[in-house]
Amino acid sequence: MSDRSLVSPDTRGRVKRLGEPIALFLGRLGLTPNGLTLIGFAITAIAAVLAAGQLWIAAGLVMFFGGVFDMFDGTLARATGQVSAVGAFMDSVFDRWGEAVFYVGLIVGCSLAGFDLGAGLAAAAMASAFLVSYTRAKSEGLGFTAGTRMAEVGIAPREIRLVILAVGVVAAGIAGGVAPGSTELLLGLSSGQLWMSAGLALIALLATITVIQRILHVRAQARPTS
Repeated sequence: MSDRSLVSPDTRGRVKRLGEPIALFLGRLGLTPNGLTLIGFAITAIAAVLAAGQLWIAAGLVMFFGGVFDMFDGTLARATGQVSAVGAFMDSVFDRWGEAVFYVGLIVGCSLAGFDLGAGLAAAAMASAFLVSYTRAKSEGLGFTAGTRMAEVGIAPREIRLVILAVGVVAAGIAGGVAPGSTELLLGLSSGQLWMSAGLALIALLATITVIQRILHVRAQARPTS
């Protein structure tokens, strides 16, 4: 099994180049990279409130916008020579914080709608997603992955999870939400519940596989070479 990400380095590079004019425009408005980090977090927090209120379509779209907006801070920092260790730290911390807040919003929304399976899957997806980030941070902190670009290891980095989550949440909203209804399609679930469950379960599965891939990647580096 390959440990490469579904998002290639070339694709990442092209996306960053596409976002550079927007990032520079925001910089000309007086916004700093750290300011953009905080704005991206605020957008995601709004999405979490929408999810808790079971406004699924709006929640998914706002969350996706917040995820896209989040790339502008690093792009602006690189384009203007403002790259710093503190900025990288802030970006990473608020990325994880925003992700957690949105999953909590999903858990609250699903619970209030009486969809306990969705709440449980959201918790599982959140735990698996955080392990993906933790394996990267821990391995880099121990010096195992210096120069190996751990972000490219594993089939489901943050970008992939973001798309799956947005599609699942928006589709659930289009299908009528996740509250128990009279129309059951499969396994006693409505169409909206199926979309939400499928998205969250897929994130949990792919993130778990990614964690295993990163563990194996680090173990391979730790083996003595002859």
